[in-house]
Amino acid sequence: MFKFSSCLSNRMSEMPYYTHNVSLRLSKVLDEIGVNERMVIKRRRLGLMNESILTIGHRLIHEEDVNVYNLGSTIEGTTTLGLSSDLDILFTLPRYRVIQDWSEWEPGVENLLMIQDDTVSPGYCLLQVLRQDVPLPVVNVINQYSYRDRIGRVLLSNAIANIVKIPEHVRHGPAQSRDETSDFYGDDIVLALYCQQWPFQARQWIAQQGEGQWPTFDMKQYCKNTGFFVVGVGGKDSENEELEWRISTSLAERYLMFNLNITQIRCYVLMKIILKSFINTQCPDSVSSFMCKTVMLHCISITENHSWNENTLLICLNYCLTILYNCVLNDYCPHFIIPENNLMARGFTPVTKRIIIDTLSYIISSNGSALLEIECDQLGFRIQNTFLRLVELDPEDMSCEISGNLVTHIGLYVNAFHLLILKITNKISHIRVLLQTLYKYLMTLTHYMNQGQNKVACSALAKFISMHLGSALASMNIHSQVGLCRESTVLMSLCLNVDLISSKVKLASIFYCTGEIERAELILKNIEESYDLNVIEPICHCYVYKYKKCKKAFDKLCYEAEDEYTLLQNITASCVRFLRCEINCCPHELQHEMFRSTQQDLSFRSEDDDWMNLAVVDSLPYLYFLQYKTYSHLRRNRDKQAAISNLAKCIVEEPNFGHKDTALNLLGQCMEQENKMDAALTCYLLSLKIRGRNNAAKFHICRLVISVLGSGFH
Repeated sequence: MFKFSSCLSNRMSEMPYYTHNVSLRLSKVLDEIGVNERMVIKRRRLGLMNESILTIGHRLIHEEDVNVYNLGSTIEGTTTLGLSSDLDILFTLPRYRVIQDWSEWEPGVENLLMIQDDTVSPGYCLLQVLRQDVPLPVVNVINQYSYRDRIGRVLLSNAIANIVKIPEHVRHGPAQSRDETSDFYGDDIVLALYCQQWPFQARQWIAQQGEGQWPTFDMKQYCKNTGFFVVGVGGKDSENEELEWRISTSLAERYLMFNLNITQIRCYVLMKIILKSFINTQCPDSVSSFMCKTVMLHCISITENHSWNENTLLICLNYCLTILYNCVLNDYCPHFIIPENNLMARGFTPVTKRIIIDTLSYIISSNGSALLEIECDQLGFRIQNTFLRLVELDPEDMSCEISGNLVTHIGLYVNAFHLLILKITNKISHIRVLLQTLYKYLMTLTHYMNQGQNKVACSALAKFISMHLGSALASMNIHSQVGLCRESTVLMSLCLNVDLISSKVKLASIFYCTGEIERAELILKNIEESYDLNVIEPICHCYVYKYKKCKKAFDKLCYEAEDEYTLLQNITASCVRFLRCEINCCPHELQHEMFRSTQQDLSFRSEDDDWMNLAVVDSLPYLYFLQYKTYSHLRRNRDKQAAISNLAKCIVEEPNFGHKDTALNLLGQCMEQENKMDAALTCYLLSLKIRGRNNAAKFHICRLVISVLGSGFH
């Protein structure tokens, strides 16, 4: 059987001297494309923040102790813009408890006993269903997800991993991946079961020590305490494929990746870029990035840490590629923690193997010159530029863009859970029950916050809910024709900094609807003065749409920031959302958006379109619209015209609004009030061009035509 050999030090002595110079230049280029210590740390910090937001959000909505984990390249910091890595997200199903020994059985819990016998592929297991009252196996099939095998054991099928259907995702192996037709970033979502113990199959790894003394004893002890997952997918050639579960030590592997130095990270990133540029173009789905990671971890474990430096990057890369070459040649790549699990057990077709071997041989023998051919992240051009100085490149440009994307994703996750909460509560018809539900959410978030769980997620969601509670109470007061109650104003005052303007614009809307025009005008004026059009980014996750690049000034601030959540409050603007119970808190022009769908349109809606039952508008257009309305009441014609001009201008110039159709509908109604019927019709037709169905513009066009025809008869 093929074994890894430690020969890096020999390779270092054999390599010509110029490789040190090339390695330094290669390290510099990787620094420029965002593979540097600052960006790796930022990716990890924000990845863990997103992980907490996902966990808190799902616990709040599903009312169970689900855990969500970000795994893979995005949280490891081992990706680039050009690699376009998906977000790998793992959800645990909390109702099941996986155990490896009868002594771990607990009463009243759905225990599942891991079985690893000769019928199971290495790195996989079967899950036997146990009784909840006594530590004995279940003898009868209990549901459609359990099966009796040939020797009478009742086993849990891995098909149960499909029990949760994720909208806009299709199943690929163990993951549900976002549909490729989507224009948004991709998510690979895996549902798994968790075991608190360390897997029996990996216990030997804890005891043994590699030649390079890595991982250290302390690192392995930490890994031992991370537990493991079982993922609902069986071995491809197994006779029990539908019953097998793959053992995943993802948390331990993530911890190991967190302990790599920057040269090791750069080496892995280069392997993935090579994989994408040279191998996947010829042989897709042959060698995976996980195989590359595994090879590199093996290489690190059998070499000394001081061998991995900036001036030896090219040597380290060639060493890893050589090991990968041997793995492909021998159809053998042992899992780093469970070596009995051969990641290349299925082998390659003769044609595929020949292509991969020839490609790797070409790259290794080129001593770095093959890297000049790589277009991903302009890697080849950038390497060449370090020698020839063809153009002057901003060394922080790509790091800034990455930072802007990371901060935006935090805002999108918070925005998404805000919307999920509204979708649930908007279906509650009784106002008292709805208020009680919102209050329950608020108390749950306070409970999590007091337990020390992620305060960013809890604080952001709690502020959104407080605003809706206050707004719903205000809507009741407006309907009853009484002034705003103290509870309403207190709740709204607690959440004015959830982002830069959305909650403040909503407050101004409430004051406008209560007739306090001067107060509304003052708030709107202060908001406009604080809104920097060159910096602020709109945030919307109501539906999936093509999100354009962020503003350069926004990206720069995100790159320089150490506290991204505070930054999120100051330079982002979420869309403004009104539940139907808040209908009295927005002008009648926006109320039409709650009833945008004709009976025919409803048949073209999916469960992801429930946001259409709300009134939703981007913050900046709503700001200008409210200014138009307030200045109209105050008879300040000059300011009114400036507001309608700003509304039209921002619709045209801002690429990242999520609700331009709604903004155009508001602009059209302003034009009607200005008696500019042709301009109003143009706005409604442009709105329909953006969203052909489920658009209130249809109603406005019908109303406008009737109005014009009616006036023509007099």
